[in-house]
Amino acid sequence: MARIIIDLPPEVLFTTQLPICVTHINKAQHLDNAALIGLLSEARVRFFRFLGYDELDVDGVGIVVADAAMQYVSEAFYGEILSFEMVPADFNKYGFDLLWRAADQASTREVARGKLGILFFDYAAKRPAAIPEGFRTRIEAAMPRG
Repeated sequence: MARIIIDLPPEVLFTTQLPICVTHINKAQHLDNAALIGLLSEARVRFFRFLGYDELDVDGVGIVVADAAMQYVSEAFYGEILSFEMVPADFNKYGFDLLWRAADQASTREVARGKLGILFFDYAAKRPAAIPEGFRTRIEAAMPRG
């Protein structure tokens, strides 16, 4: 069976921490995969807010998650704090990949990694929109110089 392999760059643009709550735990007593998607959604919202945007207004257009890929690495448990690291990559005319990694903050044990395909979207016209130049400029200015 083919496996999803996500390569991450050494530099990240954004990091945020989120606790694993009892509602995130499944019958096996570890982080449920659906709950990880919910935590990832919160981290994505925080990423855009870090850049000064709302997901429905990025210089006049919104965003949608067009696709997602995850690679699970280890279990995570109730009470742990996950540190989500994020960095944009692979820009195209209409969007980019938002690469991410989630690790236990205390031990640095990697829990999962993946990418979200971010598509800029004109909700009024119901069609994809080009990446706003202001967004591209803000990303370039914020990216770490390695």
